[in-house]
Amino acid sequence: MGLEDAANEVDVAFTRKEPRGLAFENVFSGVPSFLRRKLTKDLSGIDLAITGVPFDQSVTHRPGTRFGPRALREASTLQAGDPPYGWGFDPLDELAIADYGDMAFDYAKVAEVPGLIEKHARGILDQGAACLTLGGDHSITLPLLRAHFAQHGPLAFIQFDAHSDTWVDDDPARVDHGTFVYKAVKEGLIDVQKSVQIGIRVANDTPLGITRIDARAIHENGAAATARAVKDIVGDAATYLTFDIDGLDPAFAPGTGTPVWGGLSTAQTAVILRDIAGINLIGGDVVEVSPPFDHANMTAVAGAHVVHELICLWAWNRRSTSD
Repeated sequence: MGLEDAANEVDVAFTRKEPRGLAFENVFSGVPSFLRRKLTKDLSGIDLAITGVPFDQSVTHRPGTRFGPRALREASTLQAGDPPYGWGFDPLDELAIADYGDMAFDYAKVAEVPGLIEKHARGILDQGAACLTLGGDHSITLPLLRAHFAQHGPLAFIQFDAHSDTWVDDDPARVDHGTFVYKAVKEGLIDVQKSVQIGIRVANDTPLGITRIDARAIHENGAAATARAVKDIVGDAATYLTFDIDGLDPAFAPGTGTPVWGGLSTAQTAVILRDIAGINLIGGDVVEVSPPFDHANMTAVAGAHVVHELICLWAWNRRSTSD
């Protein structure tokens, strides 16, 4: 298989036979699945499933993240023909990865959505595959944490974000993308002693015991030092990582609902994600990509790169174990 196969490959989201290997379908052609993986609901023999939750009805400002999963899939076609740079291995070749498609829901029944997300994720996990999710707004992370908690118990938690999302909310019926961390802590889903928030730059006096490494600290101390601190905090605990695209500075990710200046660069983010290799990542998500506010698809491209890095982080320990 090589670049010459672009002349023959088309719609590999449906036609590919093997779940492993790069894809060389023309970037501008065919049905987009994430990294040109096979679109399937059959997870037999699949190690990792990518799924989308196109829900954005809990936002506080600009909507549009319902289009995030579609945009992330399309942007990922740029990466489907190349191994990830700097990792020294190709998870697409070594592990079976599939695109599970999006979760179905009734957009008019907002209160039902968190329960459906948890059920959707547990359906993937119960089939023996790990789950990485494309959002959607950040409210989707709470039910995803519930699903992973059911399998692993209290989780170490890594959050890239401009906002802490710890605003007080004791109403179980509310669905809000700015309160999910508060609820996750109150429910005991995450171990605050093994959790860290990265890139914070919006004031909120409800830290709940979670370590914060704000954006200024990263700019001053460097990405590599940040990664070392993160690894020290989470240790070898089962870890869930959520990446809000507004953790990046708007110069790198304008297409989001609540942009905040002074954020991370894509270069800093790449170093942090690659340098935390070895953490016990068991699941994660990339959220708040809002294509209507994007420019030149740069936010979607950045988000797709982050998902690819999460795949590498997840695969790192599995690869080491299998060697």
